[in-house]
Amino acid sequence: MLYRQNLLLGAVLMIAAEFLFASMGAAVKAAAAELPNEVIVFVRNVLGLLILLPLLARGGLPRLRTQVFHLHLLRAVAGLAAMYCFFYALAHLHLAEGMLLKMTAPIFMPIVAWLWLTERLPAYATLAIPLGFAGVMLVLRPEGDFNWIAVIGVLGGALAAIAQTSLRRLGRSEPTVRVVFYFSLLAALFSALPMVWAWQTPTPALWVSLAVVALTGTLGQLLLTRGYAVAATGRLAPFIYFSVVFGALYGYWLWDERLHLSFVLGATLIAIGGVLAVRARERTTPAEPNAVRSSAE
Repeated sequence: MLYRQNLLLGAVLMIAAEFLFASMGAAVKAAAAELPNEVIVFVRNVLGLLILLPLLARGGLPRLRTQVFHLHLLRAVAGLAAMYCFFYALAHLHLAEGMLLKMTAPIFMPIVAWLWLTERLPAYATLAIPLGFAGVMLVLRPEGDFNWIAVIGVLGGALAAIAQTSLRRLGRSEPTVRVVFYFSLLAALFSALPMVWAWQTPTPALWVSLAVVALTGTLGQLLLTRGYAVAATGRLAPFIYFSVVFGALYGYWLWDERLHLSFVLGATLIAIGGVLAVRARERTTPAEPNAVRSSAE
């Protein structure tokens, strides 16, 4: 009975988190009509850091000395690059397409773990990877014409997988609060560099959109982390694709976006591949921290 209650609670938290992520995506797309991608990423990271600071302080700011700063740096660089790719894809593709391509990260995870951590590819992964990439190809070629902008979204998924793998390494020795602090701080600092040439002062209406981006992204991360804390990752894996459903609804409502049959088929294959990849990772690796989604949101 308790297991079912925890699974139900975890599912509700996941669906709520994915709704917030889709809301963030809609706000990014709206802001991108008038602001450069670099400005949106910078403000999202700075405001996100400001939102997180009270929560970090309440839990007691950890000692910042670390023996694995290079892993913090790798995670920040890969995660920030993934965020640039993700936000760019949201600006130039249908909202549901951008949300879906972000969710290719689980498909890349077994490949990154195999190349970097020398982990063997489990049986589920050998099925998940070709299924997922078949779905990606359907999305990249919606009507026979190769969609090069979508490649940037797929690249974001690969970069997010690198960031998530580095997070697994960090989880062996670093407390979660320290991991969150370093990523938030480094992402804010690094994303400030392009402001030398890309800064554009937002209008009051755009500041509202940017605040929604930061608030929904940060709250979504917190709900996601709580969901993973109460139920097994593999059991919750299917629910992470609700962001695609919500993205499709937002896209239709706000921009009259309509999806091709090839997208629906590709999304189905990517979702199946992603769920299988998560299940494979859960079977072959110990429990890991679940702040991974901050890599690209």
